[in-house]
Amino acid sequence: MTDPASGRLADIIASRLTAALAPTQLEVINDSHHHAGHLGDDGTGESHWTVVVESGAFVGQSRVQRQRLVNNALADLLAGRIHALAIKARAPGE
Repeated sequence: MTDPASGRLADIIASRLTAALAPTQLEVINDSHHHAGHLGDDGTGESHWTVVVESGAFVGQSRVQRQRLVNNALADLLAGRIHALAIKARAPGE
């Protein structure tokens, strides 16, 4: 089971992905509680994330290309505030 998105970083992630990809569906899930005390846990409770995103921007794109689009939108966060990001990216109708 996963926690619903909460906190400021969840809002930032959602805002960035919305601006970059105009998703038809977006879910931002904070998985940090599963990693408490593990490597990469910075104590903020906002270090490990899953995003489930459906976007027309992914039509005709490979899995790697889709992940790159998500990573590009969150690049500065991945360089500092996000330790781990799981990405589930699909085009509408998939």
